[in-house]
Amino acid sequence: MIGKSSTGGRAVFRHIDYTRYLFSRFLWGLGLQIQTIAIAWYVYDVTNDPLSLGLIGLAAFIPAVPLSLLTGPAADRYDRRIIMLICCTVMALCSAALIALQYTSNIRADQVWPVYVVIFVLGIARSFANPAGQALVMTLVPDEEFASAAAWNNTFNQTASISGPAIGGLLFPLGVYVPFAAAGTAFLVAILLAARIAYRPQKVTKPPVTLAMLAAGYKFIWNKPIILGAITLDLVAVLLAGATALLPIFARDIFQTGPWGLGLLRAMPPVGSVCAALTLAYFPLQSGIGKKMIVSVGLYGLATICFALSTSIFVAIPFLIMIGAADMVSVYIRSTLVQLETPDAMRGRVSAVSQLFIGASNELGETESGLTAKLFGVTRAIVVDDNVELASNVAELLEMIDVEVAIAHDSDEAIRLDDIFHRTIDRHQPLFRR
Repeated sequence: MIGKSSTGGRAVFRHIDYTRYLFSRFLWGLGLQIQTIAIAWYVYDVTNDPLSLGLIGLAAFIPAVPLSLLTGPAADRYDRRIIMLICCTVMALCSAALIALQYTSNIRADQVWPVYVVIFVLGIARSFANPAGQALVMTLVPDEEFASAAAWNNTFNQTASISGPAIGGLLFPLGVYVPFAAAGTAFLVAILLAARIAYRPQKVTKPPVTLAMLAAGYKFIWNKPIILGAITLDLVAVLLAGATALLPIFARDIFQTGPWGLGLLRAMPPVGSVCAALTLAYFPLQSGIGKKMIVSVGLYGLATICFALSTSIFVAIPFLIMIGAADMVSVYIRSTLVQLETPDAMRGRVSAVSQLFIGASNELGETESGLTAKLFGVTRAIVVDDNVELASNVAELLEMIDVEVAIAHDSDEAIRLDDIFHRTIDRHQPLFRR
């Protein structure tokens, strides 16, 4: 088990550059959350069209796919501080552009395209900033304190996810430009903190990226049915059961609240994620883990259906918390499974493919939700999507059972899904309990 330092988990704050990074990462995450909630409310308020909300996800998705082939190598080969500084600067300029749009033009429903252009540029900045930030933290603390650093990173990220939407919702009634100005301020302070992180030279020992090298990650996953099943299960759930994009409709038209209601609704899934993460930290999963993953994804869909049928914001909040908690359990199991079952030489490419699939499904899920809401109505769209998602989960479970039977017949040593998950938890148990 990883030993604790004499000063406990707060020992990582002795490293001033890590502290600067942590608060810089928190502030840019906070700014993005404030900006995201304000954009969603603004776009729907101008257009009154559910499809316009779906197009927000599409605008963010378009740059993510092609850039996924470049962002990882860029973080490995160039100064990660500079990448972070450039990305935060672009985010701040996007805030300035959104403010300028409010002062220079009165945007009508058919003129909202400049907002989508800003979202597209934000998508580019996020695509480069995230891998650079994740790679940078590895160089800021000693190996024996990395588990604590990772825990603090997650805590600060979830705090930004909870507080950002609430702040954005509260600021919007003060003026459309106010949340964008607050986000821009957060980005500027993040730039100042990141600029003070000392330069650390990094050795580039990885081979150049080629098409064959990139395709190897896809090929490996395709030939690993259990990993493919875990990733596909999560992808289908997020793609078909996403109601996040439609929250402005619920806040304004169904719950009759306003921007503050949207901020409150958007903050609830992260609350559930934090609760689930703390529970898993103190009570790690020990048995029946494969089945628990299926159950968690099913609960995600059921909670989403219950949310869609809610007519009061106070009734809806517990279901949003359940959505966040169920999603955290699924991510917890899937991520550890992928890490264990992937050789070290393939881990980066497999993780990149996994993140691309799940990230893309989030953005495309928003687009799909907006389109189905326009065609069938918001409540019916979510219910239909989630029934399809639950049916897909059953099919996926049957496929996993077939995979287990095939492995048992074709191998001298029968390997069951639960055994693989159990070995995953055993190997990473010290980190989880940390």
